[in-house]
Amino acid sequence: MPRVKGGITQKKRHQKVLKRAEGYRNAQSRTFKKANEAVNRALNYAFRDRKAKKRDFRGLWIQRINAAARVEGTTYSRLIAALKKAEVELDRKVLADIAVSDPKAFSELVKTVQA
Repeated sequence: MPRVKGGITQKKRHQKVLKRAEGYRNAQSRTFKKANEAVNRALNYAFRDRKAKKRDFRGLWIQRINAAARVEGTTYSRLIAALKKAEVELDRKVLADIAVSDPKAFSELVKTVQA
């Protein structure tokens, strides 16, 4: 019985990696070894940055809320404390959106919470 060679399987595996590496520069898009390294690194970055994206957006929302709060004469931390005390359950994403898109409503919200 002849030995089994992995030619077809290996070709498919290589083609799958090279297809993912399309658009990469130089050898990274042409040679399997370099393409495999580049694709694995890209997948690791993608996984890591899906988590980092959530942190980045939360930071952005906090900055926007703080800027809008300071226009109203208070700070972010005082505003969040007042919201908790008044039992207003708006998350930072919604607060930031209100602060940017509807400053009047945000101003009213701050006034009602501080009263």
